[in-house]
Amino acid sequence: MRSFVSKPIFLVYAYLLIVVLALNSRPATSWLEVENQEDFSYVTGSGNGPENWGNLRPEWAKCKNGTQQSPINLAFSKMQYAPELGDLQMKYTPASGILKNRGHDISLQWAVSGDAGSIQIDDTTYVLDQIHWHSPSEHTVNGRRFALELHMVHKNVQLKKVAVVAVLYSLSIFKDPFLSKLEANIRDISGTGASEVNMGPVDPNDIDMSDRKYYRYLGSLTTPPCDEGVIWTIKRKVMPVRIDQVMLLRRAVHDGNGNNARPLQPLNNREMLYYSALPTSALVDSM
Repeated sequence: MRSFVSKPIFLVYAYLLIVVLALNSRPATSWLEVENQEDFSYVTGSGNGPENWGNLRPEWAKCKNGTQQSPINLAFSKMQYAPELGDLQMKYTPASGILKNRGHDISLQWAVSGDAGSIQIDDTTYVLDQIHWHSPSEHTVNGRRFALELHMVHKNVQLKKVAVVAVLYSLSIFKDPFLSKLEANIRDISGTGASEVNMGPVDPNDIDMSDRKYYRYLGSLTTPPCDEGVIWTIKRKVMPVRIDQVMLLRRAVHDGNGNNARPLQPLNNREMLYYSALPTSALVDSM
């Protein structure tokens, strides 16, 4: 049977189909994160600094008018003991990674989102997409700020939901073993050199997540567009990192972003939960 679609029209349809498929196959980060560091900065008082993020684009309005923003101060006096949360269900595996200098931070993106494993929270699976570092820490604990904070970003693309697991680090004579494996590659992408390097298999299990205790609250992304509804899990145990490792990360990013911690945001009566297998008295006694 003859086709009633002329060749030029058929070519147009084919082109449109390719475009749609390409858009749908973009990495999961495209619907939440800003990759271009020139779009915003951490320089207080600058036109694109943290206090102005919400004015830079209409879709970033949450950065100024959101009511569940991150980071926050994790104050013991306002925490609720929540044994019902249970141990964090994590299942990670080595997978091919790409180390990137995004200008505002150094990140490790797994080549195929989900290949590196996942976590499960409230019967919902979130696949591990990428990790990145902030220095100094974005979250504080009882007003104390730490030298470094690692964010493990997990996503459920179908639900468009995010769950971040954060690890805090304080200065020590001991190196962080996971960062030690990446140091040479971080130097390769420092400053204005190459922006990324293929790492081959990287194992998320090399990040020490052995401590079962953690804090939990509902917040937001800490970079534009500051979308809310992010489930935050901050591991209680503070890990060691050496000063030269922190400085390596700070010097690698572009000018003005060595300090890449967003200022603390109001709690606005949100719940802050604390999980431990120990009785409630351990909340204060063991911290």
